[in-house]
Amino acid sequence: MLKIRKIFNDSEGRYGSPKVYQSLRNQGIRVGENRVARLMREWGMKARSYRIYRRLLTRRAVLRAWPNYRLATEKPVAINQQWSSDVTYIKMGRKNVFLAVVLDLFSRRIVGWKLEASLNGELSRGALKQALQLRSPPPGLLLHTDRGTEFRALRMRDMMTRHQIVHSMSRPGYCTDNAEVESFFKSLKGELLHATSFVTLRQLRHHIKQYIERFYNTQRLHSSLGYRAPLEFEGAN
Repeated sequence: MLKIRKIFNDSEGRYGSPKVYQSLRNQGIRVGENRVARLMREWGMKARSYRIYRRLLTRRAVLRAWPNYRLATEKPVAINQQWSSDVTYIKMGRKNVFLAVVLDLFSRRIVGWKLEASLNGELSRGALKQALQLRSPPPGLLLHTDRGTEFRALRMRDMMTRHQIVHSMSRPGYCTDNAEVESFFKSLKGELLHATSFVTLRQLRHHIKQYIERFYNTQRLHSSLGYRAPLEFEGAN
């Protein structure tokens, strides 16, 4: 079916058979999921494989850590109730660069991000600042992060205090406490970074911007959202 090939090509090879099948269903096309998988195998259409990169660990300063308030909090039922943030590293040639993102846990939309050559407090603050400018959340927003020093730094805490943000942190050794952002990093690296080489930070920043704004937030189907994209899910709720 030409529709299968079009959906696969439009996703730039990022969709496997489950998401191609859901896209067909969203368009009102009735076809079996097994048939979609079989046709894609026969035509050599295979989604880009994922390669998981672990974030580099830095020396932990003795700064205050907060409890995981998400454990005792109901799931969000609207935007700007709960956000999650994290930092990952990206290999670029022989060096590493660093990406911080802020994700709305209701819609899985990336609402803020920042890419820099070094890992410091400005990175995570820059991503949060962008998110605050875009969303202007009400007081009481819960922001969940890991226990990295960049999130426990005094200037980061001051920013959250000014905006009346409740800071929640993952439990030690529980990376699943921040699973939504980890899932985004896995998608980004598998669908964009693993298949492409970047020479400059400016070039990489441009492609990440395109991925987030033109694909992930606007087109990428999420099973947790009923196979809808974040912006579509927000519009329907």
